[in-house]
Amino acid sequence: MNIPWGYPDFDAHEALYFVTDEKSGLRAIIAMHSTHLGPAAGGTRFWHYADDADALTDALRLSRGMSYKNAMAGLPLGGGKAVILADANRSKTPEMIAAFGRAVNDLGGKYVTAEDVGMSVADMIGISKQTRFVAGLPVDGGAVGGDPGPHTSLGVFLGIKAAVKRALGKDSLQGLHIALQGAGSVAGGVARHAAAEGARLTIADVDAGRVERLAAETGAAIAAPDELLSIEADVISPCALGAILTEESIAALKAPIVAGGANNQLATPQDGERIHARGILYAPDYVINGGGIINVSTEYLGDGDYSLVRERIEAIPVKLETIWAESAKSGRNPAAVADAMAQRLIGRD
Repeated sequence: MNIPWGYPDFDAHEALYFVTDEKSGLRAIIAMHSTHLGPAAGGTRFWHYADDADALTDALRLSRGMSYKNAMAGLPLGGGKAVILADANRSKTPEMIAAFGRAVNDLGGKYVTAEDVGMSVADMIGISKQTRFVAGLPVDGGAVGGDPGPHTSLGVFLGIKAAVKRALGKDSLQGLHIALQGAGSVAGGVARHAAAEGARLTIADVDAGRVERLAAETGAAIAAPDELLSIEADVISPCALGAILTEESIAALKAPIVAGGANNQLATPQDGERIHARGILYAPDYVINGGGIINVSTEYLGDGDYSLVRERIEAIPVKLETIWAESAKSGRNPAAVADAMAQRLIGRD
């Protein structure tokens, strides 16, 4: 695989590490986009990719997104991300996790990891046996730490409410239709919050058993994954994998709002303009989904308690409103506005 500095999505990454441990079968990429504000922080994703180039693209895009996310959340952290390349059976062993933990430790704190798609609290425990540069570890009741998913869900839910207030003039989700892409940790939390407020839900996920369980719990309807983005709804909430907002899918949208927790929802920068041109209010993903890294940061740095985590998460709607207000004033799309703000914060404007 050729990796020139001009590789798509490289975006002046400070460092890029390819990790191989033949004994355990580990193959991983650790991408560090920026340490301008602090150590590069971002979770580890365990995923089976069609080819190595896809894994590299994912690592680079996710890493850059973490730089922007941490900056916009006001955290003293830079941006990084890791992907572990799973085989087709998604085989994961304690030896593989330990080898990855050693690789993180070898970076001496320049990169701090936590959970992402395909990784668990148990995996973080395994990593923590090899390095202290890890968060998302189990904690006693009331302490900061543990699975960041519920905190991401809360921030996305509050961001959806802010979008509904701005676009629809409503203070509640009562009676509104939310089409939710995904049924995992983050999507599940969003669904439960929204259902508790009286929203009507439609959910899609590639895991039929998981979506059926969540639908039974929340009273949601179930849609086919390839139909979700074109459903007529008040809010489309992408909470699975990224690059799903394309020229084709944006043209098919039948909702006034897109607000969800998935990373890198826009397939290209031009798609931010496309969604804006349609008059659809878009919540930049790395702003609305910052709740998880807020919890991770507070755990890792030990700079506050749960009340501080909650306070920081409740600032997410305020930041979104600032972005939307600037978008309305300048005519630029919200994704471009958010990018410009984040780039200034990390010294790359």
